[in-house]
Amino acid sequence: VQLQASGGGLVQPGGSLRLSCAASGFSLDNFAVGWFRQAPGKEREGVSCISSSDTDYTTFYASSVKGRFTISRDSSKSTVYLQMNSLKPEDTAVYYCASAWYLGNWERADEYDYWGQGTKVTVSS
Repeated sequence: VQLQASGGGLVQPGGSLRLSCAASGFSLDNFAVGWFRQAPGKEREGVSCISSSDTDYTTFYASSVKGRFTISRDSSKSTVYLQMNSLKPEDTAVYYCASAWYLGNWERADEYDYWGQGTKVTVSS
């Protein structure tokens, strides 16, 4: 079971990036998938989550990103995306994706079973 996060980079404030979380060795459809981020000197925080097919792919967002970020799935590619628009300098962090077989509180990192390696997002002019 492996998750591969990609798509990070350097972008100016107001710009956009799309992060991808690809699974190898299994289908992501039966798992909830969350995105977390960790900025230097700060704790890891939940950004967004999309539930499994069993729960109709319900989406969740942190208040700090609601209206700017969109999480989605492509089941045929076993990939979850995080479209990030109107990026701000405070969005700068390493972003991680993670999967959970059973999810209670989507914002709790300890509820996730497998983690990707992280992709760095820098928002700066």
